[in-house]
Amino acid sequence: MLNVLLVDDDSEFSDVVCHIVEFLGHNINTAANLAEAEQWFENNTFDHVFLDFMLPDGSGLHLLEHLKKIGQSPRVTLISGHPSVKGKLAEMCEANVGHLVKPLQREDIERVLNPKKANTKKKSAPSIKRHFGTLIGESDVMHKLYTMIERVAATSANVMLMGESGAGKEVVAQAIHNATACDGPLVATNCGAFSKELIGSELFGHEKGAFTGAVARKEGVFEQAAGGTLFLDEVTEMPIDMQPNLLRVLENKRVTRVGGTKEQAVNCRVISATNRTLDDLAQNNVIREDIYFRLAVFPIDIPALRERKEDIPLLANAFLEQLNEENGTDFKWQASQLKELESHDWPGNVRELRHAIHRAFIMSDPKGSAITLPESLESPFSRVNKETQTSQVMAGQTIEEVEKELIHATLDKVQGNKTIAAQMLGISTKTLYNRLNAYGGIGEYK
Repeated sequence: MLNVLLVDDDSEFSDVVCHIVEFLGHNINTAANLAEAEQWFENNTFDHVFLDFMLPDGSGLHLLEHLKKIGQSPRVTLISGHPSVKGKLAEMCEANVGHLVKPLQREDIERVLNPKKANTKKKSAPSIKRHFGTLIGESDVMHKLYTMIERVAATSANVMLMGESGAGKEVVAQAIHNATACDGPLVATNCGAFSKELIGSELFGHEKGAFTGAVARKEGVFEQAAGGTLFLDEVTEMPIDMQPNLLRVLENKRVTRVGGTKEQAVNCRVISATNRTLDDLAQNNVIREDIYFRLAVFPIDIPALRERKEDIPLLANAFLEQLNEENGTDFKWQASQLKELESHDWPGNVRELRHAIHRAFIMSDPKGSAITLPESLESPFSRVNKETQTSQVMAGQTIEEVEKELIHATLDKVQGNKTIAAQMLGISTKTLYNRLNAYGGIGEYK
């Protein structure tokens, strides 16, 4: 059993690492900055230190200097957010300092904490190729996506990711960040998850006493992402009257914290994401035109899973491989099962596929190696999405045909209750009856 210290200011990342280290049977403590780390070493010794390269109060390399001064020499693993930094760190550090790149996997942590055990493990078959460390797929549409990522990664242009829910926008954001030669972190926030009162604090930070509950100064996500990438998910759900403040930051690259007067310079690439269509953005006043052009300097459409079905076996094998590693199992797909997965439409995209595989994994007999697929791969959400897709208006339809389709879809949704259907359609019950009589469909809903 090892005594481990993790020094990192990302609380979510720290929680994950702590869970893995404890699962592996070791003790772990955490520090959010250099000062806290130095305090831990005043009365404690550690066998291993996971050390973030960039901390709020300095570089992780400063802690290495401090350890030399106090005569302690634990094994140290420096953590950085980009592969290009790893080589530079290796040149600067001594032999007892290792290097890992975020995001960390369980096997990464296990390998550095117990290298002898890791070396004696049976070598597994080559893993599925992950482009830019995250993306899986060899279809034509995915290779076009990889080309776009490579091109934009060589610039500092802001990117807007567009695509259906579950298509993998956050994974693409991570891929762009990984492909970019930057030293800063990837910081993600969901613009639709905050109230109008709190979104300013989340984005731009606040000063102590700026509002009730502001007990300390806080850096916003623009400052947190300094030198790296800021991912604004669901950016079109941001209140429209907050968007001018965002525009100012995008134009000037400076923020003023809530309750403050001093401007702070910020320097990060902004990747935003939305599952709305271009027509929706233009017609429904969810984003200002000037904001759109600042955010979507380089827009990228992420393909839906049904547009790259040949990638489904690769994704299925990757998801199952990960589940096997996490649970010590050895389940395998049958060719017929992969064909069944490939034939499904997956309106919920990669997220739905992963959920279905996880569900099948849990229900499979742990004494064997065969995966048991459920009788139906559809989720409640996929059925609704499919109904929505099949009831879309088609070019060339008459107004009467569209109206009939809308009325029948609404009645089906409320199990034929005409009073509720009329309310949903915004018409009187009498008008609904007249329409049904005209279309000859009243007999279906008696």
